[in-house]
Amino acid sequence: MRLASTTTLETCYIQLSITVTIGYSFNSAPLAYRMGSPKDYLEIMRPVNSFMVGIAIIVGAAITGGIQLLNNWILLLYSFITGFTLTGASMAINDYYDRDIDFINEPNRPIPSGRISPKSAIIFTMLLSIIGLYASWMISLEALVIAVFAWIVMMVYSMWGKKTGFLGNLMVSTCIALPFIYGGILSNQLWSSFSFSLLAFLSNTGREVTKGIVDIQGDRAAGVRTVAVSKGATRAADIATLFFLAAVASSVVPVYLKRVSFWYIPFVLITDLGLIYSSYQIVSDPSRETARSVKKRILYLMLIGLIGFAAGSLI
Repeated sequence: MRLASTTTLETCYIQLSITVTIGYSFNSAPLAYRMGSPKDYLEIMRPVNSFMVGIAIIVGAAITGGIQLLNNWILLLYSFITGFTLTGASMAINDYYDRDIDFINEPNRPIPSGRISPKSAIIFTMLLSIIGLYASWMISLEALVIAVFAWIVMMVYSMWGKKTGFLGNLMVSTCIALPFIYGGILSNQLWSSFSFSLLAFLSNTGREVTKGIVDIQGDRAAGVRTVAVSKGATRAADIATLFFLAAVASSVVPVYLKRVSFWYIPFVLITDLGLIYSSYQIVSDPSRETARSVKKRILYLMLIGLIGFAAGSLI
């Protein structure tokens, strides 16, 4: 093979040297070591998801402890930081372990696109984890225990749990439901928080199963045994629908227990109708495109439901 120029040779040598230093390269992804911009790091930690978890802790505390708990803004700030940073850490480490899959399914994400190197993603994960665990320690020992448990579940999921398929889906949903329980600890009303965590657990499990339809090609190539891979997209759509409808049914529990005001109903009604429509849509057309649309919609429906929890508790 004839080299085009000395400059080309030097460029190849530099790229090879950097790759050896980092100790990582995969498929046809960019080889250069890149620190990434603040925007890239914000993207890799999924700010919407992280923000929702941080707010969910505050809402969980308000639901179980009443509006007077909102006066303790330092406690709430530490709580939000815990939820926001630990969720961001879980998203970053998940992208690290999913880098080969994302090279197929989501090539525009920060790592497969080359905007952030795998090594930088690990360092960012460690930084966020330290901040989150320290914030929980500043609240109480009980809060730290819950935070450590959630952190372990999130790390195990990324390293091993995801390949188990449905079990991995349940692990993710457990972490989504934990913020309400964490809020119950803040208000010393732990048992009261379980009814609210149930809705989050069920709706997110349906979303995770739906996400498996979106990622079916990359998951199959990587040996990830999601419901969509092992049972097919149609069966996965049916199972996701069961969880969505179960979430709708569970949404009446707070009303039945008289733990929310009237203002809970309008917001959660929107969420319930959205879940029902999404169920109909994914069952009618369990394609990758429809699943992607439903997956995104469910995230915002959960946010609306979260607002409903807050409104029903504080107004």
